[in-house]
Amino acid sequence: MFIVMTAGCARKTTAHLPPPPSVPPRIGATETGLASWYGAPYDGRPAASGEIYAMQEFTAAHRTLPFGAWVEVNDLDNGKRVNVRITDRGPFVDERIIDLSLAAARAIDMVGPGIARVRLTVIAAPAGELPKGQSREAYAVQAGAFSDRERAESLCGSLSERFHDTRVVESSVLWRVLVGRRLTLDAANQLAVKIRRESGEAIVVRDR
Repeated sequence: MFIVMTAGCARKTTAHLPPPPSVPPRIGATETGLASWYGAPYDGRPAASGEIYAMQEFTAAHRTLPFGAWVEVNDLDNGKRVNVRITDRGPFVDERIIDLSLAAARAIDMVGPGIARVRLTVIAAPAGELPKGQSREAYAVQAGAFSDRERAESLCGSLSERFHDTRVVESSVLWRVLVGRRLTLDAANQLAVKIRRESGEAIVVRDR
């Protein structure tokens, strides 16, 4: 059994977050409890893994499973299932064990109810996923995120004078300024240092 405490849409914080396990859980390990989901206003914001949370992707937050782990979520009431990748920490509400993205919640018809009784099963990564620690060279640097497109375009124009592949990408209600395209993690981290010197903000994100 893998162990988690959990939370839900409220996304409450706690001072007693357990550390992640030192080794991945075995394939087939299960856990039963309540699932919740989260969407806006978290869409477009960095998750605990450093990735940008995208509520239309099949991801989830878990208290202890390592980032990149895959789980099958089985709704015990309607029998529907969905596979998700762990990219965030949570939930932080008692008795809940996983916080699903909006897309994943829709797949098992739990958006309306808000919570569902589920069984989680650790599964192998789908074909095409690389083992932990390997990179597909699919990173970029986010230099800013704005609700106003004009502000994003202004920053993009300023940065494009110094950095290649600078662009504005729409993400839900935000306009994100990205620099670099399909970089290695090391290259993205180095680029982020340079951009911080220019604009004061830069985080490494997945370049999808």
